[in-house]
Amino acid sequence: MSNSIVLVGGGGHCKVVLDVIKENNYYDEIFISDLKENIGKEILDIRIKYVDEQLADLYNKGINFAFVSMGKININDQRMKLYKKIKNIGFKIPTIISKSSNVSIYTVISGGTFIGKNAIVNPGVKIGENCIINTGAIVEHDCIIGDNVHIGPGAVLSGGVKIGENSFIGTGVTIIQNTNIVGNTLIGAGAVVIKNIARSGVYVGNPAKEIRKE
Repeated sequence: MSNSIVLVGGGGHCKVVLDVIKENNYYDEIFISDLKENIGKEILDIRIKYVDEQLADLYNKGINFAFVSMGKININDQRMKLYKKIKNIGFKIPTIISKSSNVSIYTVISGGTFIGKNAIVNPGVKIGENCIINTGAIVEHDCIIGDNVHIGPGAVLSGGVKIGENSFIGTGVTIIQNTNIVGNTLIGAGAVVIKNIARSGVYVGNPAKEIRKE
C-alpha cells in the first residue's frame, strides 16, 4: 500500500481532485475519508469508507500519502485543521497538478497544493502549503501566495500580487499588478481589486470595497 493515498473530504472539490489524480495515474489505490453520515456514498467511482478519526489507523496500515480534498468556500480554517492533522500523523503530502495546466518550471509550489485544469502559473511564483489554484485561474509572474489560500476558477492575479494566508479569492476576480492583500481576506466573485487591502474583511464590487470586517 506504499503507493496509496487517502483523500480527506468527500464533497464536490474531491471530484475535481480525484479526476486529476486519475488522469495522471498517480496512485495504485485511492481511499476517501469524510463525515460519518457520508459513509457509503460514491465520489466518481470511489466509495467513501472511512471517517477522519480513522486517518491514523490508515497510516499505520501502510497508506503513505494523504491530501486534503475538502473545498474552501470562505476563510474558515477547516482545511488547514485537516492539513495539520494529516501532517502531524506523518503522511506524505503531495502537490497535485493537472496535466492540462501550464506551470512554469521556475515556480515554488509547497505541499498540499492543488492546481486545476487549464490553470496558468508563470515564472517566479511562490505558492504556500494547502492552496487551491482552481480551474482556469491565472497567476502571473512573481506572485506570492500564502498558505491555505483559494484562488477561484477564472481568477486573474497580475504580476507581483501578494496574497496573505488563509484568504479566499472568488471566481472571476481580477487583481491588478503589485497589489498586496492581507491574510484572512475574502474577495467576492467578479470583484476588481485596484489597490492594496491592508485590513482583513470581505470585499466585493468593481472597484472592490469592504462590506464586512473580519
